[in-house]
Amino acid sequence: MKLMTVEAARAAMLAEVSALPAETVLLIEAVGRVLAEDVAAVRDQPPFTNSAMDGWAVRAADGPGSLRIVGESAAGHGYDAELQPGQAVRIFTGAALPAGADSVVIQEDATRQGDQITVPAATPGDNIRAAGKDFRVGDVLLRKGTRIDSWRLSLAASAGRAEVAVHRRPTIAILSTGEEIVEAPATPGPFQIYDSGSPALKVMVEGWGARATKRSGIRDRLDAVIEAMETAQADLIVTVGGASVGDHDLVRAAAQALGLSLRVESVAVRPGKPTFFGVLADGRRLLGLPGNPASAFVCAELFLKPLIAAYCGTTAEPAMTTARLRQPLAANGPREHWMRAKLSYDEGSILVQPYGDQDSSLVGVFAAADALLRRRPGAPALAAGDLVDILPLARA
Repeated sequence: MKLMTVEAARAAMLAEVSALPAETVLLIEAVGRVLAEDVAAVRDQPPFTNSAMDGWAVRAADGPGSLRIVGESAAGHGYDAELQPGQAVRIFTGAALPAGADSVVIQEDATRQGDQITVPAATPGDNIRAAGKDFRVGDVLLRKGTRIDSWRLSLAASAGRAEVAVHRRPTIAILSTGEEIVEAPATPGPFQIYDSGSPALKVMVEGWGARATKRSGIRDRLDAVIEAMETAQADLIVTVGGASVGDHDLVRAAAQALGLSLRVESVAVRPGKPTFFGVLADGRRLLGLPGNPASAFVCAELFLKPLIAAYCGTTAEPAMTTARLRQPLAANGPREHWMRAKLSYDEGSILVQPYGDQDSSLVGVFAAADALLRRRPGAPALAAGDLVDILPLARA
């Protein structure tokens, strides 16, 4: 089979995926969704000049000295008259600055006696927020393609938006093949194992912004695999297992029976070499992942996550950074190697230690890892302290 580099394989997959149509949702329900429109301000924020502190609204020219208290301005209701020379208004944080006032003296710096207040010298602009300081009417606050989080939701709400247009969530059908797989709480037979791959992939997919369905334990018969693929209602079908070329690996044959046009035949990556991608005759996309959980999870990070992002209208290239090795590493072989690893920190430096056993069937190692360490094809041996590329994993 023709091997593609990780970057070339990812590019070939992304070339077949585009953002899904937009739908309008309540802003409060938009967290995790990607904007299909720009969000612009419909008025200035703040809409009026206001106080940044609790204190006294004054005319700077009147200080230092004693001023007569003539009223109050609080959040939600202000002082309607214009401040005259020798006057002061009690003001609270966020309240509108009265007309005629140009500064606020904080309450700790003033002394009150009855209806008089003694204030120190002030400078115009002290402790006030000008109208439009945050943004002006017409300013684009959030661009199309931005993923909404709680902070950005707050910004859209401050612009007066109750609804936003976002791209539809992609639907992902996860099909786990293999008669050796059973799902808890079923009792496994003497030659069966529990399905640990597809449940985790479903959670990953949903965390990345898609809707997921899962079907496991598909029998190792060509007609059964074809039927599972044919009836999967999804934008993208993700198969787990059966992606290689063994006698019981039927996923490719089933896909070919449904008119598969391959875009990625195999990837020069470890783990995950059997990974493939193509388009079925009816237009549905198909990503074939290896059955070993670690292989499936690594390739989900490298390929499935960016595919979901593209459907959602944004991008999600692996967010790489660097760390220093805690131990020497031998030279790498001809395939790019993504090693499960553990991070630690020392005086501001990120340190990384790959696990000694990188067998792709070891779920326990992946559960303990918090990063993937990338070794390029043919990379030379490295000493402790050398810099390496890592992909931190999102861990709760």
